Amino acid sequence: MSSYERSVRIDAPLSEVWEFHSTEAGLEQLTPDWMRLRIEDVRGPDDDPDPEVLEAGSRLRASVRPFGVGPRQRWTSEIVEREEREASAYFRDVMRDGPFPEWEHTHSFFADGDGTVIRDHVRYELPLGGLGGALGPVAVVGFAPMFRFRHRRTKELLEAPAAP
Repeated sequence: MSSYERSVRIDAPLSEVWEFHSTEAGLEQLTPDWMRLRIEDVRGPDDDPDPEVLEAGSRLRASVRPFGVGPRQRWTSEIVEREEREASAYFRDVMRDGPFPEWEHTHSFFADGDGTVIRDHVRYELPLGGLGGALGPVAVVGFAPMFRFRHRRTKELLEAPAAP
């Protein structure tokens, strides 16, 4: 499997950053408009609809239509692990159904003084077998803008504005 990783430091406390990333609303706010995200269903581990916090066992059905081109790409993700410690936290989601044969995204958060370091690590297998493997560098080029956007948007939403 291939992997992609990107980190950023956010000038906001771990508790605030963790709380933001633990909700459906956080996901929606961190997805670029050009992805045309549509959340179709969210279920908690007890199968209750629209849980307040995305706990281990939560499932999310969504679709995207990047740049409004082509048919909607649907996927189902499940949060398979979620843990919060004193100075760190993480959750891992896996794609249960969707365009990638394998997709595992670990979202890690580390306290860093008054701020938080976010590390996104994705392990994935591209579709189309060998052809998909040959296109691997193209996929990484696609991942980079998405994660740059997510990290920049997190900073915009959670960092306090600088004093004038």
